[in-house]
Amino acid sequence: MKLNELRDNPGATKPRKRVGRGPGSGTGKTAGRGMNGQKSRSGTSLAGFEGGQMPLYQRLPKRGFRNFGKKRHAVVNLGVLQGFIDAGKIDAKKPITEKTLLESGLVRRIRDGVRVLGKGELTSSVDLVVSGASRRATEMVEAAKGSLTLVSAETADPDVQASE
Repeated sequence: MKLNELRDNPGATKPRKRVGRGPGSGTGKTAGRGMNGQKSRSGTSLAGFEGGQMPLYQRLPKRGFRNFGKKRHAVVNLGVLQGFIDAGKIDAKKPITEKTLLESGLVRRIRDGVRVLGKGELTSSVDLVVSGASRRATEMVEAAKGSLTLVSAETADPDVQASE
């Protein structure tokens, strides 16, 4: 096998169609574009054009709004957190940070931080360091003789944000 003996598989490549090369070629004169009109010219763009009729995307009602500035937090319920502590996946004696929650598998990804909600029961005394918390969650942590510290997601841990 030499370089000059290399060939492509039969039928793998086709020669390009040379249009507009005389009447004998079969694609001469109008080059397969038909007669006059917008589509016979170069640079046509007819996507969404319905021949003067009001296009479908304009006939449908416009609904909704997506706020691109809205923060999207990973949510942790205190009852689920207590379950992870009971299972031994999280050590309640050490401060529980967003990185700890990520490594334990309690949150899948930290978007704009972690927000703690007060659903379920919390019996362990924990030291939470998270981006946000509901009023009920704060009360429940303090009732269990724990502490809850709020930090911004940007200053929490830069290497966690990079791992997303």
